[in-house]
Amino acid sequence: MGVVNIVSTVKQIHKEYVVLVKIGKFYSAYGKDAVILSYIFRYKVKYVENNVQSVGFPEGALNKVISKLEELKINYLILDRRNNYEVDEKSNNKNLNKYDDYYNKAKEYVKYKIKLDDIYEYLSFNIKEKYSKDIIIKVEKEINERRKI
Repeated sequence: MGVVNIVSTVKQIHKEYVVLVKIGKFYSAYGKDAVILSYIFRYKVKYVENNVQSVGFPEGALNKVISKLEELKINYLILDRRNNYEVDEKSNNKNLNKYDDYYNKAKEYVKYKIKLDDIYEYLSFNIKEKYSKDIIIKVEKEINERRKI
């Protein structure tokens, strides 16, 4: 069974928990959990098997991630792939859990962040084309006009 399937099974029981999976020297989160972490920490969203959203971070950042999740009152679970996905750590804020609140904020942010990344990638790839330069100039002009008071 793949990691995404395991997380999906765990999420059926722990719907409002950010599930972090330790894989080697990194931690990963999938689906809604990836969206929440991307919003909070500005992690880049990638797509893995079955087009599922994913983010990852090195084990050295775990304390920062846990501290922020606890501060924001977001439930979390930490699973270790080496130990047959046993729960290493768990935080339950009971009725104070803000998982859904942060997911609702995060999904809008991630939707537009992905669009911006796609635009950036397209313009970077086509930077030598005149139309790309024209688009960049128009966007820059629009941004500068909005900055004026």
